[in-house]
Amino acid sequence: MAVTDVPAFAHLTDADIENLGIELDAIRQDIEDSRGERDARYIRRTIAAQRALDVAGRVMLAASSKRSAWWAGTVTLGVAKIIENMEIGHNTMHGQWDWMNDPEIHSSSWEWDMSGASKHWRFTHNFMHHKYTNILGMDDDVGYGVIRVTRDAKWKPFNLYGNLLFNTLLAIGFEWGVGLQHLELGKIFKGRDNRNATLVRVREFGVKAGHQLAKDYVVWPAITSLSPGATFKSTLKANAVANVIRNVWANAVIFCGHFPDGAEKFTKTDMVGESKGQWYLRQMLGSANFNSGPVLAFMSGNLSYQIEHHLFPDLPSNRYAEIAVRVRALCDKYDLPYTTGPFLVQYGKTWRTIAKLSLPDRFLKDTADNAPETRSERMFTELDGYGVTDPTTGRRRGLKTAIATVRGWRRR
Repeated sequence: MAVTDVPAFAHLTDADIENLGIELDAIRQDIEDSRGERDARYIRRTIAAQRALDVAGRVMLAASSKRSAWWAGTVTLGVAKIIENMEIGHNTMHGQWDWMNDPEIHSSSWEWDMSGASKHWRFTHNFMHHKYTNILGMDDDVGYGVIRVTRDAKWKPFNLYGNLLFNTLLAIGFEWGVGLQHLELGKIFKGRDNRNATLVRVREFGVKAGHQLAKDYVVWPAITSLSPGATFKSTLKANAVANVIRNVWANAVIFCGHFPDGAEKFTKTDMVGESKGQWYLRQMLGSANFNSGPVLAFMSGNLSYQIEHHLFPDLPSNRYAEIAVRVRALCDKYDLPYTTGPFLVQYGKTWRTIAKLSLPDRFLKDTADNAPETRSERMFTELDGYGVTDPTTGRRRGLKTAIATVRGWRRR
């Protein structure tokens, strides 16, 4: 079972959660008060660098027919698309730069280099996903409706082959998965949709997807084919490969933030009467980071700090590293887990979970309450003396210590 009682699972009292919320609010206020020229300079330089990479990639594709030049141009173009998607588009549409009052870099006006309409994404992601993070039946990002990522989703024979197959297809065509998500195809097929609203969404998606297909697979190939060093087909293939590079990378980064061990799932009972402090706590428990230096953080849109992003989705991404120091300190103070690890390890755990949950539950070793990918408060029923300060050490005995204790029992 997923978590049904977040305070009980976290071993925190209502007063603890309220104080946690106050301390996180203080972090937000400090960052908001210190936003200024260096942050504005950061995003403007990032946009300039991304556009320069895009131009460089297209020049390389047009200037030479050599295979090495084709690969150099394709990879450069793929990197430019990653930066536009992750560090610029995703973060701009979260409103991270709205405080600048620059109409070009504003959440209401930015249209990203993806097949899905920004307008649709701002609803499915900014509102539904970030408000109802990892709540089963509310957050469509939990498995995207086709992949079983928690035991709370009933196993179906389709999962036996569909889990790994659809995850592979989703990674390759991630932009199309994101674009189609807002159409709610499941409701359409079951006849549960508002048909007029559906037609509007389908038309908006069709316009955006049509423009994207024309740009990548007609206009740019036609322009570069005017050069003696390129052909229509070579540029079309380069654009397709660059899009796949971007798609696979974006999929990996996002999955690392939501599906490795320690990224908890919740039931709808969690949102009943949820306070701001409880919302903060759910974001901390439902998200996961991966270790990164400056380059990896930048290429991931600073979503290597997924916990910090879910706590403060509209604060500038270039500030997440400094925010992380303070968030980790709060996790230590309240004895909460701070889920992170090497990028390849975190990504490997997501694939392991998806592969494991393709099998019926009777073949799985762990119970639905203490599996690493799906835990609940019931795993702590035999524990005593948690949610208090240890009189011997003077340290709080909370969720982090409780998980370590249960793991110790299982190892023995």
